Amino acid sequence: MDISLIIFAHLAAIVLALFIDFIVGDPENWPHPVRFFGAQISWCDRLFNRGKHRKLKGIIPPLFLFFWTVIASGIFIYFCYHLSYIFGIVIEGLLISTTIARTSLAKAALEVHEPLNAENIDGARASVGMIVGRDTDALSKGEVTRATVETVAENVSDGITAPLFFALFGGAPLALFYRAVNTCDSMVGYKNKQYMEFGYCSARLDDLLNLIPSRTTAFALVLGYIHKSKYTLKEVLSIVKRDARKHPSPNSGFLESAVAGLLGVRLGGVNTYKGVVSHRAHMGNPDQELKASMIKETIQIMNRGVLYYSFFILIGGGLFVALTWS
Repeated sequence: MDISLIIFAHLAAIVLALFIDFIVGDPENWPHPVRFFGAQISWCDRLFNRGKHRKLKGIIPPLFLFFWTVIASGIFIYFCYHLSYIFGIVIEGLLISTTIARTSLAKAALEVHEPLNAENIDGARASVGMIVGRDTDALSKGEVTRATVETVAENVSDGITAPLFFALFGGAPLALFYRAVNTCDSMVGYKNKQYMEFGYCSARLDDLLNLIPSRTTAFALVLGYIHKSKYTLKEVLSIVKRDARKHPSPNSGFLESAVAGLLGVRLGGVNTYKGVVSHRAHMGNPDQELKASMIKETIQIMNRGVLYYSFFILIGGGLFVALTWS
């Protein structure tokens, strides 16, 4: 198939995937690739995360997932396109939609906002505990808001724009591979005794794959919301430049500092994980007090950022198709 037809198919599948996610989201009872990835990663963890050479053995989960996502799904999609070009686009769109989570991320954030806005702090703590890894039992209203804003901010790339970025170049197989690596990192990429060595490869690979998507997504977030922010483009970008690299993740800091700059709040600070206190560098300036309404505002920032990022992809891919069409 001609390269221009391949890119056009990817663009069409991306549009379809975004539409499917907007309409359907992630129904709980539907089969989902991430559940399959999780089962495979758990199997590898039980089988290989023991004894000597754990860092070397840590290469196995990403390689195993590469087989299922790139090779196996690639062969399947090839035959779908062989049957029909339109059928291939539909199948790719369905598969790509499973790698993005805009609707479910917004829903999860709103499930924190509703009890928090109703002064039901216990309900808000329980809801935010479903989407963050930190201890939530004693969080104040402001800390619940901060946890939710930070989670939405860093997951815009992980759960939405990065899969779209890879789908442009490699269709569903590459989007699925990215999502698999991201799932692998979330399950074994911890800096503790159990996973320090075994999860090293997964964590570094996830960081590498997200280098470009995280930075371009931060730019899309700023560009998409700057006209509604109280702050100027120069002020927000200066905060990103100042604070992004303070984050322990080489990528999440760009997203969190962008959102912090747009909202005029300070993110980061003290978190507790299973009773262990962790001090995170601050992102942004404390010009505004963290309040429940900022969760909805962060969702707006996410939605506009995803819209702008999708436009970037479609315009860039469309220009490539136009220039190479033969």
